[in-house]
Amino acid sequence: MQVTIRTRARDDAKRSWLRLYVAALLGCVSLAVLLWPWLRSTAQALAVLLQVGNQPVPVALRLLTTGPVVVHDVVVPGSAGAIHAREYVPLLQPGAPGLVVVHGVHHLGMDEPRLVAFARAMASCGLRVLTPELPGIKDYRVSPESIVAVGEATRWYAAQTGAPVGVLGLSFSGGLALVAATRPEYRDAFRFVLAVGAQAAMDHVATFYQTGAETRPDGTVERLAPHEYGSLVLEYEHLEDFVPPQDLAAVRTVLRLHLYEDEPAEQAARAGLTPAQQQEVTALTDSASAATRARVAEVAARHADELQALSPHGRLATITVPVYLLHGAADNIIPSAETLWLASELPAQARRGVLISPGLSHLDMEGQGPGWADQMRLLAFFTRVMHNATAPAAGR
Repeated sequence: MQVTIRTRARDDAKRSWLRLYVAALLGCVSLAVLLWPWLRSTAQALAVLLQVGNQPVPVALRLLTTGPVVVHDVVVPGSAGAIHAREYVPLLQPGAPGLVVVHGVHHLGMDEPRLVAFARAMASCGLRVLTPELPGIKDYRVSPESIVAVGEATRWYAAQTGAPVGVLGLSFSGGLALVAATRPEYRDAFRFVLAVGAQAAMDHVATFYQTGAETRPDGTVERLAPHEYGSLVLEYEHLEDFVPPQDLAAVRTVLRLHLYEDEPAEQAARAGLTPAQQQEVTALTDSASAATRARVAEVAARHADELQALSPHGRLATITVPVYLLHGAADNIIPSAETLWLASELPAQARRGVLISPGLSHLDMEGQGPGWADQMRLLAFFTRVMHNATAPAAGR
């Protein structure tokens, strides 16, 4: 009798442990299923950041997150003419969610190597990526026409993919993408906006080029030595305000080559200038001189309305799509205070992520020795972006 009771007790104990083991196993499986989308997004974010940073992607991570990509050029119809673009499609996921990546002010446009690397990396992680080329931005002109081009390319790609698409804007194009997202004719095509190193108010940025200082929303002041590139872009955009009509063509050629960083061609073009034109070019490229800064200030004031048209400032209160803001802490082309101003104007429901990272300069992952915590913050930020970008469109 005692033997029978003990046997039953042992059987009951075994069944209890078995039930506990099964419950624990089911709990672990459920937790893994629940967390998998975020774990996958983290792995994708890490793979993209490693690729963009020219770092090797571990084999296990590569097998888990990346796949082959098909690249082809497309033409997007636009109200001002055809917009040339390039599409990166994950071979194994042709119906993947869409992302429009808009290049910054650079003469290589959609062929700029950092842009190509980023677009390919994002596509390899399961996104269809479109990189439209903006003729004005490519020619170092930040103008309202580019806002229309961003909006039209986004609307066209949303129609092609059958759902709203994310938009990533780099540098001044980040600010232009935010402006486009506030316009009624385009806003339904936007799934989210990620602005990297973007401007809030162009007049703030122009003042920074003159003073090397910008006030943050909390009243503190950011001080950096401005990069000459910023003033040069403003000078190039409004060159007719700096040189007489008869010198425009020759000086514009030299200034363009200077922006292209093509020194041999620049020196050859300079050799053909008149003495007066030589002096004009010298003044324009001496962004540190008081006289040049004063001229830039004068021209910025003269074109205040145009600068306002290129600024998200004053327009963000009604934005309805999620917005992510990323900026390099030591950016001396567009100071990081601009992202703080953007964040201060966004409605709470639209402000999904804001990060000022020492791991970035302007658009490069070449910051001032970011620590482990800074790297983790950047990874966490980009994980949120990837999670939104790859989730079903209805879950915006």
